[in-house]
Amino acid sequence: MTFALGNHIVDSDSHGFGPDDPYDGYERVFVTPELDGWTLVLGARCDPCGEERRDDVLRLCTELSARYGQAHAYCYGGQGDGSAWIVAEHGTVVRRYCETGEGEDELLTLGEPLPFERARRVELGLTPVWDAAQEDQDDEDEWRWAAHDLAADLAHSYGASPLHIGPDTPSQGTGVIALTPYGLAHGVPTGAYRV
Repeated sequence: MTFALGNHIVDSDSHGFGPDDPYDGYERVFVTPELDGWTLVLGARCDPCGEERRDDVLRLCTELSARYGQAHAYCYGGQGDGSAWIVAEHGTVVRRYCETGEGEDELLTLGEPLPFERARRVELGLTPVWDAAQEDQDDEDEWRWAAHDLAADLAHSYGASPLHIGPDTPSQGTGVIALTPYGLAHGVPTGAYRV
């Protein structure tokens, strides 16, 4: 499976085919070939902040990091849907953060800000470590706007972002579309995809 085709399939799945679509985008994921030392799993099923999946994604990242050293989950809504991330290392969640504009994003926050988050705050002229209760509202709003689009760049800082893959990215293996347990139970959307 090429990266373009695999990504197109899961992107189409996650956006649905209208209000009567019986599928929710959790049926399939695209597992990339190894890209610069990372294997990416793309699809709605991997959303670290979506209400339906966030607990499972947190658990899976924790388990995978215990086995492989690190596991991350990112959500980046390229159409203004916000950003979210989980970074787990050696079986422990180091950070979970969501900035999607939803009213309870702050309740999902776990761990201390990552070095990339701190550096981005300094670039914005804000203090690198903050306390929302003591933060000036204008500063807090500025951070939230910046964090709303931060997931792809944060992933890139670790070396693995789907938005930063190009012809020079070292690649090994083959990408595949994989059915999830949900997809096995409920089936998958039919249709043709651009190659």
